[in-house]
Amino acid sequence: MDQKILSLAAEKTADKLQEFLQTLKEDDLTNLLQNQAVKGKAAGALLRAIFKGSPCSEEAGTLRRRKMYTCCIHLVESGDLQKEVASEIIGLLMLEAHHFPGPFLVELANEFVSAVKEGGLVNGKSLELLPIILTALTTKKGNMACAKGELSGEECKKQLINTLCSGRWDQQYVIQLTSMFKDVPLTAEEVEFVVEKVLRMFSKVNLQEIPPLVYQLLVLSSKGSRKSVLEGIIAFFNELDKQHAAEQSGDELLDLVTVPSGELRHVEGTIILHFVFAIKLDYELGRELLKHLKAGQQGDFSNNLCPFSIALLLSLTRIRRFEEQVFDLLKISIVKSFKDLQLLQGSKFLQNLVLHRPCVSVMILEVVKNSVHSWDHVTQGLVELGFILMDSYGPKKILDGKTVETSLGLSRMPNQHACKLGADILLETFKIHEMIRQEILERVLNRVVTRASSPISHFLDLLSNIVMYAPLVLQSCSSKVTETFDYLSFLPLQTVQGLLKAVQPLLKVSMSMRDSLILVLRKAMFASQLDARKSAVAGFLLLLKNFKVLGSLSSSQCSQSIGVSQGFYDVLRRNSQLANSIMQTLLSQLKQFYEPKPDLLPPLKLEACILTQGDHISLEEPLDYLLCCIQHCLAWYKSRVVPLQQGEEEEEEEAFYQDLDDMLESITSRMIKSELEDFELDKSADFSQSTSIGIKNNICAFLVMGICEVLIEYNFSISNFSKNKFEEVLSLFMCYKKLSDILNEKAGKGKTKMANKTNDSFLSMKFVSDLLTALFRDSTQSHEESLSVLRSSNEFMRYAVNVALQKVQQLKERGHVSGPDGQNPEKIFYNLCDITRVLLWRYTSIPTSVEESGKKEKGKSISLLCLEGLQKIFSAVQQFYQPKIQQFLRALDVTDNEDREEDVAVGVTQRAAFQIRQFQRSLLNLLSSQEEDFNSKEAYLLVTVLTSLSKLLEPSSPQFVQMLSWTSKICKENSREDALFCKSLMNLLFSLHVLYKSPVTLLRDLSQDIHGHLGDIDRDVEVEKTNHFAMVNLRTAAPTVCLLVLSQAEKVLEEVDWLITKLKGQVSQETLSEEASSQATASSHPAEKAIIMQLGTLLTFFHELVQTALPSGSCVDTLLKDLCKMYTILTALVRYYLQVCRSSGRIPKNMEKLVKLSGSHLTPLCYSFISYVQNKKSQGLKYTGEKKKEKTAAVATAMARVLRETKPIPNLIFAIEQYEKFLIHLSKKSKVNLMQHIKLSTSRDFKIKGNILDMVLREDGEDENEEDTASEHGGQTKEPAKKKRKAQMKCLS
Repeated sequence: MDQKILSLAAEKTADKLQEFLQTLKEDDLTNLLQNQAVKGKAAGALLRAIFKGSPCSEEAGTLRRRKMYTCCIHLVESGDLQKEVASEIIGLLMLEAHHFPGPFLVELANEFVSAVKEGGLVNGKSLELLPIILTALTTKKGNMACAKGELSGEECKKQLINTLCSGRWDQQYVIQLTSMFKDVPLTAEEVEFVVEKVLRMFSKVNLQEIPPLVYQLLVLSSKGSRKSVLEGIIAFFNELDKQHAAEQSGDELLDLVTVPSGELRHVEGTIILHFVFAIKLDYELGRELLKHLKAGQQGDFSNNLCPFSIALLLSLTRIRRFEEQVFDLLKISIVKSFKDLQLLQGSKFLQNLVLHRPCVSVMILEVVKNSVHSWDHVTQGLVELGFILMDSYGPKKILDGKTVETSLGLSRMPNQHACKLGADILLETFKIHEMIRQEILERVLNRVVTRASSPISHFLDLLSNIVMYAPLVLQSCSSKVTETFDYLSFLPLQTVQGLLKAVQPLLKVSMSMRDSLILVLRKAMFASQLDARKSAVAGFLLLLKNFKVLGSLSSSQCSQSIGVSQGFYDVLRRNSQLANSIMQTLLSQLKQFYEPKPDLLPPLKLEACILTQGDHISLEEPLDYLLCCIQHCLAWYKSRVVPLQQGEEEEEEEAFYQDLDDMLESITSRMIKSELEDFELDKSADFSQSTSIGIKNNICAFLVMGICEVLIEYNFSISNFSKNKFEEVLSLFMCYKKLSDILNEKAGKGKTKMANKTNDSFLSMKFVSDLLTALFRDSTQSHEESLSVLRSSNEFMRYAVNVALQKVQQLKERGHVSGPDGQNPEKIFYNLCDITRVLLWRYTSIPTSVEESGKKEKGKSISLLCLEGLQKIFSAVQQFYQPKIQQFLRALDVTDNEDREEDVAVGVTQRAAFQIRQFQRSLLNLLSSQEEDFNSKEAYLLVTVLTSLSKLLEPSSPQFVQMLSWTSKICKENSREDALFCKSLMNLLFSLHVLYKSPVTLLRDLSQDIHGHLGDIDRDVEVEKTNHFAMVNLRTAAPTVCLLVLSQAEKVLEEVDWLITKLKGQVSQETLSEEASSQATASSHPAEKAIIMQLGTLLTFFHELVQTALPSGSCVDTLLKDLCKMYTILTALVRYYLQVCRSSGRIPKNMEKLVKLSGSHLTPLCYSFISYVQNKKSQGLKYTGEKKKEKTAAVATAMARVLRETKPIPNLIFAIEQYEKFLIHLSKKSKVNLMQHIKLSTSRDFKIKGNILDMVLREDGEDENEEDTASEHGGQTKEPAKKKRKAQMKCLS
């Protein structure tokens, strides 16, 4: 039979074939086809023949075709056919499908839909036919019967797709079904149906099947709904990551982890790859991704950034057209995230309203961690991002060339956090990805070399961390490091020191690198540039610390010598094998300048230290540094090396250290005997900087003072509390003091008092700590007599405390201190603890009032100096030792050293509170004194100390609340006319208050006090004095307190503005989906209510201030600017409600009240205040004009000043008008008459008042220049008409 059919089909006409097929039963035909297909014989040819004999023009032919289609679909799905046969059959069915009439196509499509919904598919091969059927259906004209009545082909297709997408899909066919839709012509609405269905299936599909499904979805997105596809995929993986993190963090659930970490990351990596390919084919998809993530940045409540979306963004940087946009978006997001964090941390008001979101930086570091799983498309983007952040936000150069040292705490600015994040990204990427290590190292080294003029400490820190992590791995990159060494002599000293310190671990593992460095340093030693020689010294000292180097160092220049002298002590401690060589070198160097005859005065050849070349005089040998180095090396040598030596060795070694001891003893006794005349440095000497003699005398004076300081430390350290030694110490100090006084006196007569402040003290920090302990805390009976020698001199004790202050100041400015161990943070910390303990005891035991009631001396009292020292130390410890605060506070508490276990349990808050109580007592004692006895400097320092310590209190603790209420009580009950004290105390009150609750009510109370003290702008009105805060009085109300409250009001406005922006972002996202907008009801968000409450209270605050007779100048200017901000933010709120009205159509009642309040209590008063300001300015101008009528230039200057000071007025009027304009819009939208309470702005028409004009013209014919001082507020001031017109035009523009 099959042969018959095939032979008939071969004929030219199909008539006989049709006749034959009609004679056959349908089952015979289907059985025949089934047998042929299963046997793999010519099933295709048979099917072709059957179709030829079954034309769609005849009903019987159509029905036969229909039967054949059903039979073939079942055959293909059965899985009994060979692959080639099945493909051939499907191909034929596809080719013939368009011949079917519409109703038959609908039937066929419905069969497929039913099979999918009921799970009737076996292998899904036949699904390839469905897109052809649906496509053919759209081409059919006329209506056809469908499930919902008579519909056109296009509508039938839509109905079928809707039915298919609303039904159940077996998970194994999800990919095929999604793939199928890409071949169907779909409308935007149909694409949305399909995309939503596929996204819903994500959670039901196995993880391994997600990448191909995502690929099909991305291909499908080219037809539309790109936004939905992106949102869905990102949301799915964000949720998956969160679940995974939660599973991993809960230890008890470890057995239940659904997906292994590696598997999830590999899947995400594959999807990122699919995204990159899809975006390369469809750039619109990339633009949509950027648009989607940018939109999420507006409202923080629905922020779209998550580790997966950041990874997608970074992979996008591989496509050049998106690279710049992506990095810009990430930079903005990172800095915004840090700024938001900073704002949130500084405001309890915001913390209560806004949920803390994970910072973008945490997400990016998560991406770095995840990128280990073959995320090759992301890695390069991470490296670029790291360098972009470090380049953009690294430390900036300031005027004197120094960089600003920053703290490690959260007080860092967002930019510094961003720079730190860049370094963290690069370091973590370096650790994880071996392939990219060389590139990172090269780029860091390039920046170190090429950016010598700008601060590069952040790159040096990164380099140090990289080298520390893997010195052995980096041996492969040694050529790059060696190449960098060639530039050492051209780099600044600080960079060289940082670079060599960073690569030090590499030098230990690489001999060739060490040899290269030594060659470079030897060349640099003899370079003509001083900086190159300094760098060489720094390099050799570093090598000496860590390696035994044979050979000697010749020192040729003063600054080189200083480097050597300062470095030798560190070398000695780190590399004791070099002890003998160093000590011998130092001895021979000293002998060049030492007078050996015991009765010769002075004992040192100072002339030999000074180099004279014509008129140029400079210091060649820094003898003070040399002696300082000798003294410290000798002390170390005697304590460490000598006790270990025995026998003959000892005699040999002892000789030189005994020589050094004898020389120092001799220098001491002869320095004491020497008079200033012996050094030619008495009062009559010339110390001016303009003559060569003056310069030489200055150098000599500083040398002598430095030598005295070195000898003071030397004699104290060997004294063993001998009275004679202490007398020598005091004599040396008197020599130092005389010179210091002379230099101060001479400098005082010159232009600036620079003398003593420029030179660092030679006393080491350890010695300062020991000296202060001995002077103030040593109560040992046997030491009493000898210490009384030093204690008898108040000058000496003041000097000791002053040096401590200088050391702390150095730490704050440079991050290290001068002298030995000055670069060692650990030792500095322990010395700081000791110094603080002594200063604290001295200040609390002997208050300033007690000390000052005795003899009056010039300069600050010791107690006051101690307090100043404490203030600097508390600030420095928080800046540099944030992690050690607990240890620091424990060290101060000398009382509880009995039970150490309990001791450790006491928290920072409790310890800080204990210290706070001591300073509170001191301040209360000070405030209880009479006004004339009030020491404002001490009070200011006490408040500064309390401010520092209060930062250590946990804001939720009772101690914090106690501190706040105490500060508030002090402000309420004490009145002092000292502006500095008032400002610092008020600042403390606000800094505490904002961490407890919003300060708006406080601002309102203070504004009433200010109004009460300064009076009203209307002189006839008598203001009732409220006196909430006694600290506000006639002297402090303006400008001190006024400017302070205005700056706080600005901060509150900034917070409100930030919140409104967040709400706007949320509303704009909600309105995109109808579901969300239907749920959004008026005032649903607590943030809205809080914003209105804040603005309402601020409105009453401004209501008071605009009625206050403020003095001209900064107070008025700031108030006008802040009023302008107030109206701008009111406008922003009105615009927000315009957005809300589009969805809900209503505004809350309290918003209506706020508008009413602004109309009755603020706007009219603003105009009165403007008139007051202008009248005041015009009076001032008139007065100036009368006084200096003949001096036209003076009048012009005064007018220019008036114009400058009235500049904020037009801005304020514009802001008010904008507010009223948007209120009108909102009234229309909300159907609420908000304008009933608003009196529209005063008419500012341009009438020329003839009588006033004539009067003014008669008074004086002034130049037309004066027309700039016109009033923006029509007709209320007696100004020439021309002035008025010009200014009023400005207002309207």
